[in-house]
Amino acid sequence: MNRLFLKYAVFSLILSAGSKVQAQNADQNKDPLSVYRVTALKVNDLVHTKLEVSFDYGKKYLYGKEWLTLKPHFYETDSLTLDAKGMDFKEIAIIDGKKSIPLKYTYDNEQLFITLNRKYKSTEKYTLFINYTAKPDELKVKGSNAITNAKGLYFINPDGKANKPVQIWTQGETEASSCWFPTIDKPNQKTTSEIAMTVESKYTTLSNGKLTSQKANNNGTRTDVWKMDQPNAPYLFMMAVGDFKIYKDSYNGKEVSYYLEPKFAPYAKQIFGKTPDMMNFYSKMLGVEYPWVKYSQIVARDYVSGAMENTSATLHGEYVQKTERELLDDNQESTIAHELFHQWFGDYVTAESWSNLTMNESFATFGEVLWHGHDAGQDAEDRSRYEKLQNYLRSSKNGDSPVLARFYYNDKEDLFDNISYSKGSIILYAAKNQMGDAAFFKSLNLYLTANAYKSGETHQLRLAMEEITGKDWSPYFNQWYYQGGNPILNVEYGYANGKATIAVKQVQESKVQTFSLPLKVDFYVNGTKIRKDILIDKREQNFSFDVPAQPTFVDLDPDKILVGQVLDNKKVSDYLFQYKNAPSYYNRIEAIKFAIKDKSHEAQLILLAGLEDQQEDLRTLSIKGLDLSDNQIKDPALKSLLNIAKNDKKTIARAAAIIKLAATGDASYKALMIESTKNQSYNVIAAGICGLSKFSTDEADKTLAALDEDTKNHVTPLIKRFNNQK
Repeated sequence: MNRLFLKYAVFSLILSAGSKVQAQNADQNKDPLSVYRVTALKVNDLVHTKLEVSFDYGKKYLYGKEWLTLKPHFYETDSLTLDAKGMDFKEIAIIDGKKSIPLKYTYDNEQLFITLNRKYKSTEKYTLFINYTAKPDELKVKGSNAITNAKGLYFINPDGKANKPVQIWTQGETEASSCWFPTIDKPNQKTTSEIAMTVESKYTTLSNGKLTSQKANNNGTRTDVWKMDQPNAPYLFMMAVGDFKIYKDSYNGKEVSYYLEPKFAPYAKQIFGKTPDMMNFYSKMLGVEYPWVKYSQIVARDYVSGAMENTSATLHGEYVQKTERELLDDNQESTIAHELFHQWFGDYVTAESWSNLTMNESFATFGEVLWHGHDAGQDAEDRSRYEKLQNYLRSSKNGDSPVLARFYYNDKEDLFDNISYSKGSIILYAAKNQMGDAAFFKSLNLYLTANAYKSGETHQLRLAMEEITGKDWSPYFNQWYYQGGNPILNVEYGYANGKATIAVKQVQESKVQTFSLPLKVDFYVNGTKIRKDILIDKREQNFSFDVPAQPTFVDLDPDKILVGQVLDNKKVSDYLFQYKNAPSYYNRIEAIKFAIKDKSHEAQLILLAGLEDQQEDLRTLSIKGLDLSDNQIKDPALKSLLNIAKNDKKTIARAAAIIKLAATGDASYKALMIESTKNQSYNVIAAGICGLSKFSTDEADKTLAALDEDTKNHVTPLIKRFNNQK
């Protein structure tokens, strides 16, 4: 989809492909008539999609028969345009009772333009029959950074010669489902479905909805029928075929299942076991029960993206699939939570267009944050959202970045970025903070229930929030959704004549909007915390507050909801105070990051305290930043490092401590290195070998060579990574 610039001109499009053009003012700095977007016009609506498919592994073809039921959206019509990429057609007909009436059509290898047998009204349904062959490997399509291929249907190791399983799976987002069945491939279309897959009897299948029948055929094949009785978008259709073992779990009487390669089947519960708890948490939080008949998760080889929230059947890349030993070092809980939250935001209610992708991806990323808080406490929640903030800030430059609701773009694939994911999630979190949890989640409930099984956009979310709260949320949405960038605040604190002062400048690029920011400020005075509210809404502002004495410390935005940066020229003493006395996750990690750069003795005291931090990433950062040449902290630091190296439950922190101790050159730690190489954790083994090399390169090489093949394959890249981190 191209960005279209037509200034002060009348724009028109022939709507034969079913699209409309809508003027949008995407940025205050752009002329209102200069930006347009193309979104799907609903001339015809999908109603039901019935498919019968079989596969030719040698040719990498899908042979399909489709019965597609539609109806005109409002105006009567005698034509239909379907998306269908790179297919051959044997028959296209309309079903009229028991009769099959051939239809005239033209085809440009991407879209099918069909002339119906007569005009149909919006009150009439009609059913087409299409006999076709899909040839995905012959398509000339390009992927993107987010989704590396767009051919829709994938045959993995079809000849069975490579050292990997034989599999078939699909990937529909953004508009690639039309590579394997004709449809109206737009996110604002919804259809029920029935998919019958004929496969070799030895294989397992998965699709949307419920498996309603399995029929053994005479030729060694089996036909599985999957039915989805609730409407969902075509890009969320899925199929998977292969040698999978199924672990069956449950939630609230519904089947929850995990499809894994046989090697990984014993670890299904360890990989996916929190899924029912996530479903329960999200259902109660949103006030909308998990909406689909079942929830399955499957892991596929050579997947072209991270994971995909197909309705009722999420597909994960193979990195999710881990053994018990691999799970000691890492898991993909965030991804599992993200894709599950999509079952509400993205599947139950789907973004009206790719311009509104934030209604899918920002929410799913937000769902990750909330799950971590529910599962592991506020610190874990704050860590997750800090990571999202940093992800976003890396995508901005001097406060400049694209808008969140992008009604103009060069390519829809470009929308899958840190704006739609990370920035959008923390904008939602900030709204929750301003609105209050009760009102915020009641607003989400209204958005979901009002738009159930339909599509939604940002304006509908705003209207739901206004309906619940009675407040005007247009300024918030105008600022964060329809204009781009982020604030960068340069802050100076002062005190004189019984007044604490704050001088704030918004120093983001001048072309970036001036933000309106309602924030809180905590003044720490004589051991007491005094909280004040401020509204920053100008490029330069001064605030003054009566306080009993000079503040020991000032914490701007203590809830850390600012979607931006603060430059406040703190000294090392301020960071030491904030680490110990204002210890939010944000304050602790910022103090540790400052201390790593500062190198002073006072900075080392921050890192020494960081060795005991409850978060393993902060312990790890502190370990790496410690300067053991500081004799005043060396002994207590070594004591803490040794304890971490031997006993820490998080293997990444243990590994960092092992490497740090080895770097001292103290031969008394050699035994620790040798012992670490016998651990179950790949992280710890790799760190032990790295450490052992400091004392004896030959012993380290021999230890690595003596490892079994599986352990060696895991440990070798870790050794390289640890060495590069030094």
